[in-house]
Amino acid sequence: MIDIVVLNRNLRLHDNAALYYGSLNSNYIVIHLYDKNYWKANGKSVRQLKFSYECLQELDDSLKKIGSEINIFEGSFDDLKKWIKVNFNDCFIHINHCTDIDYFRKGFEKFKHTFGDMLKVYDDYGLQLTNFDRDTWSKNWNHVMHSSLIGAPKINKNSAETNLIKFNEHKNKIKSKFTNIEHIQKGGTSVANELLESFLNERCEDYRIKMSSPSLSEDSCSRLSPHFTYGSISIRQVYQRLNELIPLLDNKKDLYSFKKRLYWHCHFVQKLHTEPELEFNSMHRMCDELRTEHDNEMIDKWIKGETGFPFLDACMKFLKISGWINFRMRAMIMSFASYNMWQPWQKTSPLLAELFTDYEPGIHISQVQMQSGVTGINLPRIYSIPKQSMDQDPSGEWIKNLLPQLKNVEPKLIHSAELNDAYLPQIVDLKVSAKFARDKVWGIRKSKEFKEEARRVYLKHGSRRKRNVKTN
Repeated sequence: MIDIVVLNRNLRLHDNAALYYGSLNSNYIVIHLYDKNYWKANGKSVRQLKFSYECLQELDDSLKKIGSEINIFEGSFDDLKKWIKVNFNDCFIHINHCTDIDYFRKGFEKFKHTFGDMLKVYDDYGLQLTNFDRDTWSKNWNHVMHSSLIGAPKINKNSAETNLIKFNEHKNKIKSKFTNIEHIQKGGTSVANELLESFLNERCEDYRIKMSSPSLSEDSCSRLSPHFTYGSISIRQVYQRLNELIPLLDNKKDLYSFKKRLYWHCHFVQKLHTEPELEFNSMHRMCDELRTEHDNEMIDKWIKGETGFPFLDACMKFLKISGWINFRMRAMIMSFASYNMWQPWQKTSPLLAELFTDYEPGIHISQVQMQSGVTGINLPRIYSIPKQSMDQDPSGEWIKNLLPQLKNVEPKLIHSAELNDAYLPQIVDLKVSAKFARDKVWGIRKSKEFKEEARRVYLKHGSRRKRNVKTN
């Protein structure tokens, strides 16, 4: 019998259950699925593919040192199923769970069903994959985070030959796709470890304050988010390293703040696993009646950073270049699209996701819905573009670097977006649009029916963290 390890987004050597347990008999092959239709699906993009291939490169190099390597299967889960049946009658398949978009989930579910007892799916993130219970979720997550890390895979002594393309050959086939995105973050476990150590020991100083600024957060945030998404380092590895160093380090309040965010990361991913329909439907179903029409021209100006509001446009330009922006700006960008532009989140969410190198569907979709006021359990919050502009970039220098046509304009005029012919026309009136949105959203929240549905949402998705989890 041969063991087949199928990699998806857990692209690391250590603390990788599928890779470790699949290696125990020292007779295994490692396969990564390249499905071109997946990379064209909801929110996926080439910048994410590039990052994942940098993670794969390092993993492939590491596996070669123990007699293994990454084979690339070009096709869907259905194609892979047929290939395995033809080539390996006697095998056992190992794969880590992955909460992902609908296209992936449907293929993954059929794949699991086909092989039944011949396949083992390993838990990930401390999620409750079965027997979901929000009341015990925090306790379960803490148990997983404190469990021992899984070791490196065993040496591969009897690796079978396959007709699959090797990783380096496949990377050379598709590398032309990666032009003009050189400024996004680099992937790989070594990069993730460097980021972790520099953050814990140096960069975390004043993290709680600097995380709100689009300029300061670029260095003061951990920048581990894409590494969590593609699994070049596990959250458990980070959690345990953080616990190990906290007693020895300064900036404890900043580090405890970061520690909370590891919990919230998994909390939001759990929502999509529990209710996959959230990819397309609002958490509070009544909210899908709010925005029933969309304006493609307005959405196009928003995603290109041509709204007429300099700070917002600068954020979009920065995001397009770097593939990342801090959380508060993500919230503001989405708030503007859903409240001021009054566009359905289902139309804007995938376009925004494509720009994020760290696109994690469970987090992105949950946050998009939160900033659109459609969860039913979070209070609607309409961000003020002028206030954020003045608070986060008082001098206007960050904005001017991204919008050089404004280099000679007074900061006050930039913040207020009162620029007349010096800049693009505003696509909405902030005050009028905010009032319209506020009236619409609060108009439906008052009903008994809304409150009953909100209660259902809370019981299913609301955090019980304050009651069950200690953060220090």
